[in-house]
Amino acid sequence: MKKILFPALFFIFSSILFTNCKKDKGDPPTLPPAESMTIDFSNFSSAGKSLELLPDQKGTLSSNWEFAATVALIWKGIITTRLALPITVFKVAVEQTPVFVSGKTWQWSYNATYLNVTYKAKLTGLIETNDVQWKMYVSQDGTNGFTDFLWIEGTSKIDGTGGQWTIYENPQSTVAFLQIDWAKTTNVVGNIKYTYLKPDSFKDSYIQYGLTSNDLNAFYTIHYYNGTKFSDVNVEWNTTTKIGHVKSVDYMPDGNWYCWDSNKVNVVCP
Repeated sequence: MKKILFPALFFIFSSILFTNCKKDKGDPPTLPPAESMTIDFSNFSSAGKSLELLPDQKGTLSSNWEFAATVALIWKGIITTRLALPITVFKVAVEQTPVFVSGKTWQWSYNATYLNVTYKAKLTGLIETNDVQWKMYVSQDGTNGFTDFLWIEGTSKIDGTGGQWTIYENPQSTVAFLQIDWAKTTNVVGNIKYTYLKPDSFKDSYIQYGLTSNDLNAFYTIHYYNGTKFSDVNVEWNTTTKIGHVKSVDYMPDGNWYCWDSNKVNVVCP
């Protein structure tokens, strides 16, 4: 009887212990979507004129759209050249399964490839009362390699409706480079703001992208250093028809909106 009872008690005790441990771990935090780091530039994918020529180009066939596109693509260039690597590495985490570490911390460990170079990533998520603290460390073996460089850190709300990222420049220049504030509108990331943090002439420049319920349902609010001073540009467009308008006191001194049609051709604003 004792021989039968002991294994049964051991099984029950082990089951209770396993259940309690599992309960203590809880569920891993939900990763913010990759879209929380990415502004939509698709409506302004190409611009043929340089920014310094635009004030003299007003009146040409598509100068209104060209101006909006050129200013927006200053920011797209920053993302493409300086943030593509860490953002690419972060995106791979979404496909991975996290492992419980300790306390309320979970970790995603994986490899990611960018431009034929393999990077080792370690992303941690610490669950706190109202938010989740995120840190992404990246390593690279070989020539010019580095170990556990903190490339991205930030917070997100427990319910996943918004958060903030800080992205550091690179392992050679470890300064904070860009702050990203993001928020969801319904089920999509509908508001993102990039703020330039690096202490140079562009510092404190920003671009904010958002979606609205207006006829022109997308917008940019841009504040940037144009080489001589800070300028402000407002852009609104329809994501379906592609029509839109732009205004800037520095480049369009009357302060009015300048419009384009679905073919990017200048039109008189309604």
